[in-house]
Amino acid sequence: MFSTLFAVVVALALGHLAPSFAAAVRDDGWYRALLRWLHGRFRDDGFWRGRWGLLLALVPVVLAVGLVQWLLDGIVFGLPALLFGVAAVFYAWGPRDLDVDVAAVVDAADSTGRAEALARLRPAAAAGSGDGGEEIGRVFIAALRRWFGVLFWFVVLGAVGALLYRLVAIAAEEEPALYLPEGTVDGARRLLGVLDWPVAQLMALSLALVGNFDVVVSAWKAAGGAGLDLATRMLASVGRASVRQELDEDAEYAADAAPPGAAAAAGAAATAVPMASAVDAPLDQALRDAMSLVWRVLLAWLAVLALFVVAGWVN
Repeated sequence: MFSTLFAVVVALALGHLAPSFAAAVRDDGWYRALLRWLHGRFRDDGFWRGRWGLLLALVPVVLAVGLVQWLLDGIVFGLPALLFGVAAVFYAWGPRDLDVDVAAVVDAADSTGRAEALARLRPAAAAGSGDGGEEIGRVFIAALRRWFGVLFWFVVLGAVGALLYRLVAIAAEEEPALYLPEGTVDGARRLLGVLDWPVAQLMALSLALVGNFDVVVSAWKAAGGAGLDLATRMLASVGRASVRQELDEDAEYAADAAPPGAAAAAGAAATAVPMASAVDAPLDQALRDAMSLVWRVLLAWLAVLALFVVAGWVN
């Protein structure tokens, strides 16, 4: 647990303090080149073009990482294994900082810049616009892909789990999915859905704990959260409901704190601003609230990990 906590802190800190270094280290060009090579080498092969075809790319990499993880276990008081785990999480994290991408949307100077920034929140070949394609939903799905999926599977399987999640996500939703065989991509998306399901459920539970429990549970039920499919769509729905509740609470607090007549003056001022500002301001606030909720969920997860670490030291 300590290695997980330490690895996440390092990934967050280096991503902010040394973004160019993080981008260079997180280069996945080798994996994309492997997928292109396999696509050319087995163009007419039935297995590669089938639902299990991605295993040709995943198995050698996962076995190699698992072997290193096993060999380092217990050596020099576990220090090499700790460093290897930190490196694996740092590599699989992101690849870009989520809060930086959300801030780019909020700070965009015009609609074109905003659209480009929003596009960076969603992978190039993400399946189904309804699975988080809406702006607020994109923040929570991006948090699942960039942070929580990597974190969860690292806790469960170690470095193998973190790297496995990242490689499957690349094949399922990023640029390789645009040219890989349909059957291969379908299999990758099914595997990604299996990996996503427990993470999305835990994120929904965490949103209920750090936000409004009743609102989240209602949204979870309405989105079919108990089912085995569409975990990302459920998470996007729960996230939107949480943000909506946050905005309603902020509005109620502002109304209670405002002096008499201030609401009418605010309404008159709102009608005087340009249309672009009137449209973008609510979205900007919603995106800020969404990012705030994501940070709260991450802090809740890290707090739980810290409790396990402290409990282990006490024992």
